Amino acid sequence: MKPVSVKNSGRFSSFRDRMLTFGNMIKFSHTIFALPFALSAIILAHEKQAVTLSGFFWIIVAMAGARSSAMGFNRIVDAEFDAENPRTADRELPSGKITKGAAVGFVLLFSFIFILASAMLGKLCFYLSFPVLAILLLYSYAKRFTWLCHLYLGFAISLAPLGAWVAITGSFSYRICLLSMGLMSYIAGFDILYACQDVNFDIKSGLFSIPAHLGIKKALFTAKIFHIFSFIFLLLLYVVFDLNVIYLITVFIIALLFIVEHKLLNPNDLSKINIAFFHMNSIISTVLFIGIFADRLIG
Repeated sequence: MKPVSVKNSGRFSSFRDRMLTFGNMIKFSHTIFALPFALSAIILAHEKQAVTLSGFFWIIVAMAGARSSAMGFNRIVDAEFDAENPRTADRELPSGKITKGAAVGFVLLFSFIFILASAMLGKLCFYLSFPVLAILLLYSYAKRFTWLCHLYLGFAISLAPLGAWVAITGSFSYRICLLSMGLMSYIAGFDILYACQDVNFDIKSGLFSIPAHLGIKKALFTAKIFHIFSFIFLLLLYVVFDLNVIYLITVFIIALLFIVEHKLLNPNDLSKINIAFFHMNSIISTVLFIGIFADRLIG
């Protein structure tokens, strides 16, 4: 066996570090918030139309392409604000770890990947990929003109399970819309919580958000309302998809997790916001997927 040369090892290390830098730029780890909802939609759609390995593969590729493109575009658009905000000043673009040109190339590449993957899923998905991509990219400007930007973000991300359903069945259904609406209100709620960190900066910079518009106390209450709606939409899935008791238990576990998430925060102490944002929400989405998978597997 030939030893790996120091030169080749260095190149690999440099490439790996570069990929990690781009992964950090788009917060790749946050994919866990929406991906389980899309996977849940695939499981539910399988009852109507058998899922092929090829279809599953291209759905995952489409999701990765769409999210990477949208997050990369968001970082480009927000680079000036990120540089001025102490919380975000060390992000990859403001800190110079990634150049604007490289970020633009990244967005173009993953936009193409999303459109290609959509085309592989059928003509309908291909045609829909363009308005969907526009919706995802336009979110980056939402904070400039409306404090409902959190709801816009939730709507944009909620297209993931709906898109997965359309990719498999070739049709729309009010039933899967309930899952999308559950995701929309879930995302909107925790995005409001996350935005509480930047309330002073948003006010100073003229950016719109519910915490900046209503204050932190009312923002936390609004987030609770969104999560109550998320619970209701997820509960309705039990009825419309004729799910079993395993799923019902899952929904009430999610309700308990929502309660814990909001107990972690109060208007005078936001120190646990990262725990509430990342850890709790990643658990919630994963629990949903496990619940639907187990329900369909056993039921």
